[in-house]
Amino acid sequence: MIFRESKLKGLFIIEPTIFKDDRGYFFESFNNKNFELKTGISVNFVQDNESKSQKNVLRGLHFQNTPFAQGKLVRVIQGSVLDVAVDLRKNSKTYGHHIKEIISAENKRMMYIPEGFAHGFATLENDTIFSYKCTNYYHKDSEDCILYNDPVLNIDWNIDSPILSEKDKLGKKFSSFVSKF
Repeated sequence: MIFRESKLKGLFIIEPTIFKDDRGYFFESFNNKNFELKTGISVNFVQDNESKSQKNVLRGLHFQNTPFAQGKLVRVIQGSVLDVAVDLRKNSKTYGHHIKEIISAENKRMMYIPEGFAHGFATLENDTIFSYKCTNYYHKDSEDCILYNDPVLNIDWNIDSPILSEKDKLGKKFSSFVSKF
């Protein structure tokens, strides 16, 4: 596996080694020992989540506040997404900055998003299956959302009319957001 730390400290793009032959393919999607060795981060994943979405669905920008903050290891099983993470760590040099990455069933990339980041994705194909591991359990009272199209963040999602949940339409403006990270 190749681990690339992004411009946002602690956030890694992971490219697995894929073994292909006439039967198909095989790859290791997670190895705790290798993850810790390559990133210097010790993780304990406690919950796996999966969603299926049609093209142009936008989910995000979601996060959970402390003490229920979550690190996430995200990947796509079918289809493709534009995956986005925003740094919410108020003492970080990259506070308010974001990173975008195309993650797909074809390229098999993964992204590790540590605690202190908002996360979202836009589906690029119908029937996209998105899967992620979490370092903490879902806690409804700790969940929060930043508005996906906030002008301060200036994220180009490359979608003219995204399909959104009511919750995502009501996300907080970044300018009025007070980070707990």
